[in-house]
Amino acid sequence: MSDLTMIRAAAERLKGHARVTPLLNSGFLDEIAGRRVFVKVEALQHTGSFKFRGAWSAVSALSEAERSKGILAFSSGNHAQGVAMAARSHGVPCVIIMPADAPRVKIDNTRALGAEVVLYDRDTEDRDAIGARLKVERGMTLVKPFDEPLVIAGQGTCGLEIATQVAQAGAAPEEVLVCCGGGGLTSGIALALEDEMSGVTVRPVEPEFFDDVTRSLATGTIQRNVRSSGSLCDAIITPQPGDITFPILKRLCGPGIVVPEDDCLRAMALAWDRLKVVLEPGGAIALAAALFHSEGASDIVAVVSGGNVDRDVFVNALERFG
Repeated sequence: MSDLTMIRAAAERLKGHARVTPLLNSGFLDEIAGRRVFVKVEALQHTGSFKFRGAWSAVSALSEAERSKGILAFSSGNHAQGVAMAARSHGVPCVIIMPADAPRVKIDNTRALGAEVVLYDRDTEDRDAIGARLKVERGMTLVKPFDEPLVIAGQGTCGLEIATQVAQAGAAPEEVLVCCGGGGLTSGIALALEDEMSGVTVRPVEPEFFDDVTRSLATGTIQRNVRSSGSLCDAIITPQPGDITFPILKRLCGPGIVVPEDDCLRAMALAWDRLKVVLEPGGAIALAAALFHSEGASDIVAVVSGGNVDRDVFVNALERFG
């Protein structure tokens, strides 16, 4: 199980490899939200998302024997790129199982980082079964996208940075909103802030129709999504919370927030106009929640988790809401 000790160890392994991403603020965004909004820009991390943190944390902690077998992962694209870059940096082969409907930019970038990409159909095939088969066939070491303590610890380093940066900014946020799929980033940040910013509430943010974490927190038991595809927020579509992440979310997080796709596109346009930051829909969802779906007068932090967006989707956001 991940804890603050593991997160601090991951931070040491990430030194000199991961970027310390900025915490930005804009008076224009503050005016929309009615309070100060601090935006933690993980879209500026290596490979365009926070996923590099967890990937490097996991791959760098493996033994030479484990790494030498090669690295196997499954991902809609951001974890894929993070693992591919970490594997390449360690000089080991990498195979990534990706949905065929993932954004083209994510598939192309994963291949460009040297990984072999195996595509599958989200609606008719089981990525876990494909991963299990390839793991046996090729003897590779599997690095899961969120339900893995070393990955959670790596994502938690984002929380350590938030604690330092809000203190430097003289901010006193009551909430930290986090884009949430399987819960790796949200649970990692919640673990990091449990001691570093006691009293702050971490809240997961999800797209409409894919709100498994929000429903799971409301009921106290893991809930599954009915649909497995069909959202612009591809980066944060997962069947259900993880067996490791959910107990952490249940213990440490506040209620989830569910956001419509159009608000994600609107947040993408505002991030470009006011922060000059490119975001993908799933990566913008916490900013959308902070601007349009959260009430309060105190400071708030929104973690924008990724910027790997196909050109047509980004242009659509700017044309509709820019």
